[in-house]
Amino acid sequence: MARTDDIKRYLIEQFLLEVNVDEIDDDFDLLANGVVDSLGLLTLVGWLENTYKLDIDSLDILPENFRSVAAIDAFLTQADAVAIGAK
Repeated sequence: MARTDDIKRYLIEQFLLEVNVDEIDDDFDLLANGVVDSLGLLTLVGWLENTYKLDIDSLDILPENFRSVAAIDAFLTQADAVAIGAK
């Protein structure tokens, strides 16, 4: 299962979206369309930290990193690369 599908499932469950996973485009703007607000962003960050065993620095919590499922996935890919490089 793709990580993007996991992210979409979380968004659907957490924010009570009445859509299926395959109905959310990877580039759908979660912020501009009101799916995720500032409190929702903190909840999402907490889930990402727990699910993917990351420590997301407050400096990384920028709108562009969480604007869409594709942006979140790219952010996680970058975080994985940094974590591997730090070992």
